[in-house]
Amino acid sequence: MPELPEVETTRQGIVPHCEGQTITKVLIRNGKLRWPVPEDLPARLQGQVIRSVERRAKYLFLHVDAGTVIVHLGMSGSLRVITDSAPAMTHDHVELSLNNGRILRFNDPRRFGCWLWTDDWLRHPLIRDLGPEPLSSDFSGAGLFQRSRGKQTPIKSFIMDNHVVVGVGNIYANEALFKAGIHPRRKAGRISLDRYHRLAAAIKETLSAAILMGGTTLRDFVNSDGKPGYFAQSLLVYGRGGADCSECHTRLKEIRMNNRSTVYCPRCQR
Repeated sequence: MPELPEVETTRQGIVPHCEGQTITKVLIRNGKLRWPVPEDLPARLQGQVIRSVERRAKYLFLHVDAGTVIVHLGMSGSLRVITDSAPAMTHDHVELSLNNGRILRFNDPRRFGCWLWTDDWLRHPLIRDLGPEPLSSDFSGAGLFQRSRGKQTPIKSFIMDNHVVVGVGNIYANEALFKAGIHPRRKAGRISLDRYHRLAAAIKETLSAAILMGGTTLRDFVNSDGKPGYFAQSLLVYGRGGADCSECHTRLKEIRMNNRSTVYCPRCQR
């Protein structure tokens, strides 16, 4: 599933080709995504100029004068910029033709993504209750500490809650907790303010590095497969269960939490 760094890399990849361009045609090949693509989306978008492309959590927003298209990549979705007459693939469900001759094409084999229309994106039910962006000034260790008081939830589950902070997916939660030296099963309400400061810093560092790596790996978004470079080559714990810890050489332990793989160092993380 694309996580926040991959979605941000996608945003950065399509911005140069989409912002300021007029939508000349909207083609919906299969509108049966997680939620049905609005039947009137072509009429709403035809002739509109894409003023900006923004991201909130793992949602992308195509802003035009009449409103906003909310795009989510789901579990398998990707966006590609097409500059030639390459035929559509089996799972290319939605595409926007632009006046610069390029096509923004949405591919989603599992169809868990979405294309929705809204007149007020900040008040949309999918957006309005989201927590702070992890790379913004609104996110801090003090904020995490305050929200965690009295919580019996394991810290890994706590930081993966989009109402607490958005975009900390499974991979990056594993990595950040390792860097902060916090055991993933420790109760959120029993972690000190000082350790929350370290955790917030680790989350920011991990996500920033992943975005940077995705951006440098994805040198040219045009005619690519729409899948940005991943952070796998720099992972310290995720996917390394049974390997040696890079800090103390203790064998990393892998467990399941909420049906997700969780890897940690039993010596470094308390």
